[in-house]
Amino acid sequence: MHTQIRGIHHVTAMTSSAEKIYRFFTDTLGLRLIKKTVNQDDIQTYHLFFADDLGSAGTDMTFFDFPGIPQGTKGTNSISRTSFRVKSDASLDFWVDRFNEHRIDHGEIQQRFGKKYLEFEDFDKQQYQLISDENNYGVASGTPWEKTDVVAEHALIGLGPVFVTVADFEHMQRVLVEVLGFKLVDAEGSFHLFEVGEGGNGGSIIVEHRDDLPEAQEGFGNVHHLALRVADQDALRFWINKINQLQFPNSGFVERFYFKSDYFRAAPHILFELATDGPGFLEDETYEAAGEKLSLPPFLEGKRKEIEEFVRPFDTSDANKIRQ
Repeated sequence: MHTQIRGIHHVTAMTSSAEKIYRFFTDTLGLRLIKKTVNQDDIQTYHLFFADDLGSAGTDMTFFDFPGIPQGTKGTNSISRTSFRVKSDASLDFWVDRFNEHRIDHGEIQQRFGKKYLEFEDFDKQQYQLISDENNYGVASGTPWEKTDVVAEHALIGLGPVFVTVADFEHMQRVLVEVLGFKLVDAEGSFHLFEVGEGGNGGSIIVEHRDDLPEAQEGFGNVHHLALRVADQDALRFWINKINQLQFPNSGFVERFYFKSDYFRAAPHILFELATDGPGFLEDETYEAAGEKLSLPPFLEGKRKEIEEFVRPFDTSDANKIRQ
């Protein structure tokens, strides 16, 4: 069905340092800085997009570095963990060694819903996991970045299940199933696996039911919103009409240039976005030079001088240099 949600599009989080997250994602995790731009709603804030080699929808995690915000706190009613896919169980062993080498906090390799995973954190205590595609099906993975020193067989190849922690599980289940077309396919303890579209790691949300925790507080180290994939502008307008009919608070159509969006509150403090697969991040840059300079969509280009005076200098001129 043309209007069906296709899976995870991107996850947007908050960081204490654009410079440090750039180094962490490119030098340690081996993902590509496909776009350096600003938050279109807050032009003094950088917005960085890390993705696969081609900047494919479903592979990118993005970061805001809002000036002066506090560190977020963990808890319920939050988008709580982001997953990245790797090709095999053996890749997780590779990453245990790499995390040890780079002194990255991580857990042990474990298994949930028949798939092995490895949890880890960054310098802000942002929560992530790697998940093995060894027993996976469904939404296709991305393309390993060519300039990383991570060998292709162990590279991060797209977003996996995104974790949402909620106090009111029944409400979130209704939103996912009755509104967005997900299916509940499995449960283990407090974790519930929902899939959409072709399913698998690239089309999954894991809802953790926790009514025993305080509410998470927004800030750096936490996720800002989760974006789901829709095919194109026609599909997006279908969803905007549906969300309006159900009277969910939402943004309406938003032109982001690299994709088109609608934002809506799926539950208290949980912001979802619906985003089109295209046109993509290479609309205004070449493949060879993407991420090296500050990109601005056409509707902000006229303010470039003002924006470049607002945002502090941040050198990403080595974005396409081979990592050693």
